[in-house]
Amino acid sequence: MSLIDWLFSAQLHIGDQTLLWREIIGNLFGLTSALGGMRRKVWAWPVGIVGNILLFTVFMGSLFNDADHATLLGQAGRQIMFICVSIYGWVQWKKSKDQSQGSEAITPKWASNRARIGLVVGMIAGTVALTPLFRVLGSYEPVWADAWTFMGSLLATYGMAKGWTEFWLIWVAVDIVGVPLLFSVGYYATGLMYVFYGLFTLVGFFVWWKAQRAAAAQRADVPAS
Repeated sequence: MSLIDWLFSAQLHIGDQTLLWREIIGNLFGLTSALGGMRRKVWAWPVGIVGNILLFTVFMGSLFNDADHATLLGQAGRQIMFICVSIYGWVQWKKSKDQSQGSEAITPKWASNRARIGLVVGMIAGTVALTPLFRVLGSYEPVWADAWTFMGSLLATYGMAKGWTEFWLIWVAVDIVGVPLLFSVGYYATGLMYVFYGLFTLVGFFVWWKAQRAAAAQRADVPAS
């Protein structure tokens, strides 16, 4: 059996529950990417992309002849979105790191008030707009929760690419809805990972906030020329 064949068929049995190894490995890549993101390392983006590819095959269960797992179009679609936005973030962080010559790719900053309003409006309007579309396409109920996690993930990833400290709080909003949804469908590995992510994102927020304040204090100490 080739590695690809094993990856698509291997399962982990825990009691009466069955987990796909693709789901477990994909989430481990996602966790590693999140750790790299908290440390503002450029390599966080390509590592995350690998996890996104694996998780896409998990959530599109029907496409990959996996009748035991429900298809979640929002979750699958957001993996594609992650890949696209991650390429953007990868380029932006690489460019920023090359310019700063520092060990971290970016310096965290607050989003402008206009950007914050745009994030809130985009989250609500996007969820409302995508819910009927996902329902027609056959996503799992409650479809609004699938749409919410999709939109939140899009905005959070974009916020991370821009270096906005608030992006961590968007992830918290995603996890609050996403965890119950994933458990209800039977994606236990991803659901448990989201529980951890919820705690991790709070830590990440304060880590970035601390780095932001330290950068501001350093700039204040530099005498004007």
